[in-house]
Amino acid sequence: MLLTDRDTERYILEHIDAEPAVLAELNRTTHVRCLYSNMCSGHLQGRILKMLVRMIRPRRVLELGTFTGYSALCLAEGLENGGEVHTVEINDELTDMIEGYFEKAGYGDRIHLHVGDASEIVPLISGEPWDIVFIDANKRSYCEYYRMVLPLVRKGGFIIADNTLWYGKMTDGSAHDAQTLGIMEFNKMVGADASVEKVILPLRDGLTIIWKRD
Repeated sequence: MLLTDRDTERYILEHIDAEPAVLAELNRTTHVRCLYSNMCSGHLQGRILKMLVRMIRPRRVLELGTFTGYSALCLAEGLENGGEVHTVEINDELTDMIEGYFEKAGYGDRIHLHVGDASEIVPLISGEPWDIVFIDANKRSYCEYYRMVLPLVRKGGFIIADNTLWYGKMTDGSAHDAQTLGIMEFNKMVGADASVEKVILPLRDGLTIIWKRD
């Protein structure tokens, strides 16, 4: 889903930082090899993720939902020396492709790929608080992910959730599929949570930025 028309999107892309060559290649490879290639973050959202990391200056970043690794690379790109990204992906079919692009981009030492169920993996890698958590995995489980990671994020840290406007279905009363309902419940949960500040950006398919109060 695009919340801007094609001409406006083209104008935006012409006036922001260029998409790095390795990411452009990964984007093309994703569209050739993967059935749901629209899940790839892409140029604009990738530059925004990098910018958010630059602004927040995290040391530890957790991503739930790697897909082909595009967003993990953007998160890693914004890190200062010593920072690291841990990314969790349940599908093991793209592991070689993902790790290959992490190495090709020069971030193999900053990004740690964990393959398996997030509910099992996250507790094992959360010895220290997370500065940023990026949620972009199974939409049915967004509430579960939120409940799991919120206590693990440092005070003053951020949770970023993708696809929170979900193809415009949030205002479509006829949409009752499990993924739509999962996003609806997540938006309600976050909206009612007084322990955080939050805003939904109308970027691509909706991007929610959540700040955990000090």
